[in-house]
Amino acid sequence: MHPQLTDKKLVCKDFIQALEACHAKGWTRFTGACNDAKTDLNHCLHSETVKRAALNREKARESRKKVEKNWADFNADE
Repeated sequence: MHPQLTDKKLVCKDFIQALEACHAKGWTRFTGACNDAKTDLNHCLHSETVKRAALNREKARESRKKVEKNWADFNADE
């Protein structure tokens, strides 16, 4: 299961509910009737993953700049 599908996070909530409703109908999920809902959910989760990765990457760059500045200050003091 995707970590985004926990109750604590409401990422892609509408898509999750649509897929669960489709699965609740019975045998329709085995005939491919839920494929569109699943595809929509996958696209939503992928876009959230890309956003989260970009945010993490930016935080890492800022953190790296701080570390490099601290090392430069430390080496300048010697």
